[in-house]
Amino acid sequence: MTSYAVRRRMGKTLLALFLFAFVLAQVFPLLWVASYSLQKSGDLFGPELFKLPVNPVWNNYVRAWTDGKIPQYLTNTLLVVIPSVTFSTLFSFCIAYACTRMQWKLRTVAWFIITIGLTIPIHTTLLPNFIWYNFFGLIDTRIGLILSYVAFSISFNAIIFSGLLTGLPYSMEESAFLDGATYRHILSSIIAPMTATGFATVGVQTFLNHWNEFIMANTYLMSEAKRTLPFSIIRFQGQYSSDYAVQFACMTLVALPPLLLYFIFNRWIVAGVTAGAVKG
Repeated sequence: MTSYAVRRRMGKTLLALFLFAFVLAQVFPLLWVASYSLQKSGDLFGPELFKLPVNPVWNNYVRAWTDGKIPQYLTNTLLVVIPSVTFSTLFSFCIAYACTRMQWKLRTVAWFIITIGLTIPIHTTLLPNFIWYNFFGLIDTRIGLILSYVAFSISFNAIIFSGLLTGLPYSMEESAFLDGATYRHILSSIIAPMTATGFATVGVQTFLNHWNEFIMANTYLMSEAKRTLPFSIIRFQGQYSSDYAVQFACMTLVALPPLLLYFIFNRWIVAGVTAGAVKG
């Protein structure tokens, strides 16, 4: 075996070990939470870094489902997340198309305003938004929370779409215009199908962000009847003690839908991200 073949094999081995360590680092927190969710709170946080439950306590999931009010919080979360993901994805797509495919005078200024939204921290807007929402009667309403989610996700989503739209040939749109097609027809029948991977990427990423969001939900939602899923975890947080095992069970239940959604659209997400990176 030549020295080149030896170096190549060693390189592949090191790469495989690195990828294995990376995957283990990503999966270990999930296994850790799932393992601790099946134990008693008094048995947690011992000297072991990780231990499997000898006698699984399935009642933790029963308490998480009932006492954590997960069915109620799940309904509230879907009522907020589905509209926010839909509007954010559509608005981002239209904005990206207008700024990358259409020619108008203030296009550069508009794109600068959109992208600069990435530099605004969420925490700095909580108090100003709270004052405005209180003035317009949007405090403790799902509409107020949806508006916040859409506003803070448009910039990032528009950048993803712009990377996909920039690489598309203009000849298709020119031919469609010559045939009498309108912008609405072009967007819905030509451009949107060609950027389907972008819709999957933006939709899933936005869903994950809004599903797990807590800061704005805790600021703008006051009543128990409208709270979202992250509140189920803090229901077992006391002033002097916490039921950590049930909290871990809540975390596991809350994390399952996004994980399943990601696994279903995993290939689309990877294709959308790589296509946008190459073409952008």
